[in-house]
Amino acid sequence: MKRLSILGSTGSIGRSTLDVVASEPQNYKVVALAAGSNIELLEQQIRQFNPEVVAVNDPAAAKELSVRGLGVDILQGPEGLISAACLESADMVVSAIVGSPGLMPTYRAIQAGKDIALATKEALVMAGSIIMAEAKKQGVKILPVDSEHSAVFQCLDGRNMDEVDKIILTASGGAFRDRSLKDLENVTPAEALKHPNWEMGRKITIDSATLMNKGLEVIEAYWLFGVSIEKIDVIIHPQSIVHSMVKFIDGSIIAQLSVPDMKGPISYALSYPKRGASRIEPLNLAEVGTLTFQEPDLLKYPALNITFDALRAGGTMPCVLNAANEVAVEAFLNNVISFRGISQLVSDTMAVHEVLPGDSIEEVIQASEWAKKRAEAFIGL
Repeated sequence: MKRLSILGSTGSIGRSTLDVVASEPQNYKVVALAAGSNIELLEQQIRQFNPEVVAVNDPAAAKELSVRGLGVDILQGPEGLISAACLESADMVVSAIVGSPGLMPTYRAIQAGKDIALATKEALVMAGSIIMAEAKKQGVKILPVDSEHSAVFQCLDGRNMDEVDKIILTASGGAFRDRSLKDLENVTPAEALKHPNWEMGRKITIDSATLMNKGLEVIEAYWLFGVSIEKIDVIIHPQSIVHSMVKFIDGSIIAQLSVPDMKGPISYALSYPKRGASRIEPLNLAEVGTLTFQEPDLLKYPALNITFDALRAGGTMPCVLNAANEVAVEAFLNNVISFRGISQLVSDTMAVHEVLPGDSIEEVIQASEWAKKRAEAFIGL
């Protein structure tokens, strides 16, 4: 039986993970849950899964939960998240905290020798070289949960990386894939949050609409699979059936296909190297009928170019990109900036950043905090 610490248990990935766990009680045991502030849902999860430890990032929410007589230790704040990630009885940590707050718990879990089912892509965006080096040092597995990276992982299946010509990440195109560049001038947060294929959190849904999410996944793929920037491509695939592909040097392409349901890649990460029983609706290609692909419009999706620029700059620049984007998305959701202003704010923040090596966690965190303050200053917050 695999014992799991689930970070971000009340988010979309966390909820799907618990669905997988509930369907296989003979294979998985939840020993720790960690969440931000949604204590109503967290209380339900505690009662159902009976963890040893619970962590709540919001101290006020943690205090409120602690008086409900749940019979479990309630930890709080960033240190509480880290304690849940490093719990001695855990075999694997499901890292599903959205954004930069997920970095330190993930890093500390790796230091503690825990295998990682990774959905918090920001950990690799911010500190890819540090995370991968520590994982190698500790001998732990980092198993991708993002559907795109899970697809690539499955397509590679232990193949020689010298045989790989391209890793091709597919993108749905988000809420505005059928809108013109001019149409994006006055789109609202409510419109941007209507993803056509996936049910996701607010931040990642906006990132999908700008294609920033795909750019962050490019950076994640760079670190996960150890390929050059030139070997990573992005293609728009509106149906979200082909989750990603690998092109080999002989011209052949291997793709991974399934219905768009995160329980598939989650199950694969939890059960690896085995495959668990199906947790998703079977794919019927005859019903799907048509699969289409198109090159991304880089004028419409400038975030994609920005992320490639950040990756080429290296050092702390990807961390700055991520931090500025977090500020920009929140500002857009609060009607402070326009939709197209998201990418512009990220670009402006990057333009004034003096790149540092980023070879320590402390330096990465400092760069992230600098970028957030600089981005906020640009928009008068």
